[in-house]
Amino acid sequence: MMTEIIQEKLIEIEQKENVRILMAVESGSRAWGFASPDSDYDVRFLYVRKKSDYLRLDPVRDVIEWQLDDTLDINGWDIKKALSLLHSSNPTIFEWCMSPIVYRNSPEFEKFKKILPDYFSIKKSLYHYLHMAESNYRNYLKGEVVQLKKYFYVLRPLLAARWVMSQKCPPPVLFTELMEAELEKSLVPEVERLLEMKQRVSEMGEAWKISVLNEYFEKSLEEIRMEAGRAEKVDVSWEKLNTFFLDLVV
Repeated sequence: MMTEIIQEKLIEIEQKENVRILMAVESGSRAWGFASPDSDYDVRFLYVRKKSDYLRLDPVRDVIEWQLDDTLDINGWDIKKALSLLHSSNPTIFEWCMSPIVYRNSPEFEKFKKILPDYFSIKKSLYHYLHMAESNYRNYLKGEVVQLKKYFYVLRPLLAARWVMSQKCPPPVLFTELMEAELEKSLVPEVERLLEMKQRVSEMGEAWKISVLNEYFEKSLEEIRMEAGRAEKVDVSWEKLNTFFLDLVV
């Protein structure tokens, strides 16, 4: 079973890299809920090193890239890197922490999650999802025949941005939850049809362009762009992040 293989890989990483993994989750299409039969497993984790590693004059690499093949994509970030990214309200951190598929948890990770809301930025989140949707739409959905998965690589960030606009908080990871809350009701049957098709075909499966969705994308991108420009930039303190880090390593 793949879950057991992933658990074994996490133990292997800890032993060979001399780290302690605080959390490990699924990211990407399996966590979003629209994986194809041949989708790989995108495993993401946060880890902590020994205190002496953080006191060295020569810096230790803050990323572990363990495996990348047709089945597994495993990599993780040092907790110091993760805390620095959280200070800048990096949306990826929020998505990892809210993943519905968890391979490893810890009391420290539960404490980490409690400080997340203090560092959420509406502005940075909107720009993150806007750029993700824009690039996928511009690069992959302008032809007459398109990769099916690219529709969801535009739909999900658009709906996530709409969630941020309406709820003022990080969006859920599951696509169906976003769709139910934020997608225009008239488009739901078409998207449900696409979702069913996506889950049956290979990662490279194709479909005809759907004009009504492209029109929705154009309208949504403009609305999100305007809202992101209006959102206020908020300065945040390092205090809670420093406290968490010191409690972890000292």
